[in-house]
Amino acid sequence: MPDWMVEATGLVKTYQRRDGSTVAAVQGIDLHIRRGEIFSLLGPNGAGKTTTIAMISGLIAPTRGDAKIGGHSITREPLAAKRLMGVVPQEIALYLELSARQNLEFFGRLYGLSGRELGRRVDEVLDFIDLTERQRDRLDTFSGGMKRRVNIGVGLLHRPQMVYMDEPTVGIDPQNRRRILDTVKRLRDEYSLTILYTTHLMEEAQELSDQVAIVDQGRIIARGSQGELTQQVGEQDRLIFTVGQQKVEEALLRRIEQSAEGVTRALYDAPAVGDADGAATAGTITVFARRGRRALPGIILAINDASLEIGSVEVREPDLEAVFLHLTGRALRD
Repeated sequence: MPDWMVEATGLVKTYQRRDGSTVAAVQGIDLHIRRGEIFSLLGPNGAGKTTTIAMISGLIAPTRGDAKIGGHSITREPLAAKRLMGVVPQEIALYLELSARQNLEFFGRLYGLSGRELGRRVDEVLDFIDLTERQRDRLDTFSGGMKRRVNIGVGLLHRPQMVYMDEPTVGIDPQNRRRILDTVKRLRDEYSLTILYTTHLMEEAQELSDQVAIVDQGRIIARGSQGELTQQVGEQDRLIFTVGQQKVEEALLRRIEQSAEGVTRALYDAPAVGDADGAATAGTITVFARRGRRALPGIILAINDASLEIGSVEVREPDLEAVFLHLTGRALRD
């Protein structure tokens, strides 16, 4: 049997509206996460990722279901389960008028640390997040990325066995984003920590994850390694065409399918971009083809025959976003 760090079974979370009706944010999620792996929950904003992770970590109670952390039930043994976890929330949960060191010392005391042991842990964390030289500076002088690194440091002070990170790279510059992604991999590779990571960014999930669960509308619609998931769309490339100020018609898509050898599926999205009357529209045609570059000339010919102006063409090999599009009919960022 695998050595599971996290076992979640039948997690459901419903909320009651003011009119008395209920809405389900999470609808029966099961998760099994091995020790020492990075497991990503990938999905668009509002898919239920944060609610799921909040139930697993004990921040909110599930309507139904349970989760175990290292064998301890989060509903029946919450303190034992929480001792094994470090939490890195999406929002900055720090005191900006205090220095980086003062923040870490404050939260370390909340974890029950004191004296020399507290000092050693704070020094370790400051070195790990590469902020030793700035430890005495107030956080309100830090960049957004530096604050997020301190946020991560707080979650590591008590040497947890697993850390959950909720969209930790939101709203930061590329350099600090790179640092954080490298930090996540170091936690697994050097410290054997289990990481539960949520993101809506396909490229982050692809870079970091040992296992991925794709979440949509409160359910897990696919899970596995990146290789296992991309097998669901086979060897199909994704050809993405942006077209000018006309609406993309279904008849055009049928013509494209007929004209391009190897095309197996066509999808499109044509959101209005003009005035309120919708007279002007722009469209995107997405076509799945087994040999995308060979199919390209025939697709371009069909689009030109329909008097549509092509603004750009992009050919993408199978990836996690293609899996999401294949399963839901819409892009991950919609």
